[in-house]
Amino acid sequence: MDKKDEIRMLKEFSDANATSGFEEEFVKLFTNTIKNYADVEVDGMLNVYANKKENKAGRLTVQLDAHSDAVGFITQAVRPNGLIKFVPLGGWSRVNIPALKVKIRNKNGEYISGVVATKPPHFMNASERNKLPEVADLSIDVGSSSRAETINDYQIDTGCPIFVDVKCEYNEKTGLFFGKDFDDRFGAAAMATVLEELQGENLDVNVTAALSSQEEVGLRGAYVTARKVKPDLCIVLESCPADDTFEPDWLSQTGLKRGVMLRDMDVTFLPNPKFQQYACDLATKNNIPFTRSVRTGGGQDGAAIYYENGAPTIVIGIPVRYEHSPYCFSSYQDYRASVDLTKAILKDMTAEKLASFKTF
Repeated sequence: MDKKDEIRMLKEFSDANATSGFEEEFVKLFTNTIKNYADVEVDGMLNVYANKKENKAGRLTVQLDAHSDAVGFITQAVRPNGLIKFVPLGGWSRVNIPALKVKIRNKNGEYISGVVATKPPHFMNASERNKLPEVADLSIDVGSSSRAETINDYQIDTGCPIFVDVKCEYNEKTGLFFGKDFDDRFGAAAMATVLEELQGENLDVNVTAALSSQEEVGLRGAYVTARKVKPDLCIVLESCPADDTFEPDWLSQTGLKRGVMLRDMDVTFLPNPKFQQYACDLATKNNIPFTRSVRTGGGQDGAAIYYENGAPTIVIGIPVRYEHSPYCFSSYQDYRASVDLTKAILKDMTAEKLASFKTF
C-alpha cells in the first residue's frame, strides 16, 4: 500500500475501540485489512492467526506477534447517584485518569460518552486540591442523575467495557501521529503491512502473523497463540514507551525518529542473544535505524511466546511517547523502520541461520 493508505490504516487502527477482553471491533478491522493476502482464522479468545498464502508444508515457521487490546476500563457497579464505579484494564498511572473522556459500550452495543468525574476546584478544600484520588474513589459520569436511570435508560451496568475516546491525527509536516492506543495498534499495522508487502513472495520460511488478545492483563492471548503456532522463531512487533522527554541523552534508549527499539531486557524478558545480534547486524547492513534498550519495567508478549515455546525471540519496538495514557505521539518513519527490519529478517532467514541461534 502507498503512504496515504498506510496513514489511513494507522488512524483507523488507533481509533478502534478494543480493550482487554473486548477486542472484537479491532479484530474485525484487522482481519478485513489482511484477508486478501493471508489465510485467516480466529479462535474463541479472539486471537487471530494469519498464515501467509505461500506457506508450504515442511518449512520452519516464523511467528509474528502483535496484540489487539489497549488499556481501558470495565464497569464494576453503578452508584446510587448514577455515577459509574470502574476498574482499570491494564497498567494505568492514576495521574492520567481524572477528567478523561471515555465511551462506554452499553448492553445494547451502543457507545455512550462520559467523563471521569472530578469535583470542581470551587468545592475543594485545601487537602483535596493537593491530593491525587485513588482509582476506587473515582467515577464516570454519563449525565445520569440516578442508579435507575443509568441502568434502565442508559443500559449501563456491571461488565460494560469502557474505552478511551480520542481521535487520531496525523501531521504531514512533522510525520507524527497523535492519538490513543498506539500500544499496540502500530505493531499490528506493521504486521499487516509486512504481510501485504510480502504477498506473492516465496520465502525459505513459513510466516504466521498472530494478533494476540489480552496482552495488557497478563500476556494471556500470546500463551495460546504460542501453543497453537509452535513457532521455530518469533518476532514481536510491539509499541514501546519512549524515554526521550525525561531521560538524559546518555541514558535515553528509545526516542521518536530514532528508528526501532531492539529490547535487550525488560522485567519479563531477555531475548535470544544471537538472534538479537543478528537483527542488529542486519539493520546496520540495510541502513535501518535502531536503538537498543535495557528496561527495569515493562513486559510484552515475547515473554509468553519465548518461555512457553522456547523459540528464539526478539522484540522490534516502535517508540511511543506517553504510552498507557490517553494521548500519544509516534512517528511514521519509526513504523516504517519496523516494517523494513521485519521484512529483511524474513527474506534473509534460512533453516541454517535459525539453527545458528541455538548453537553454543
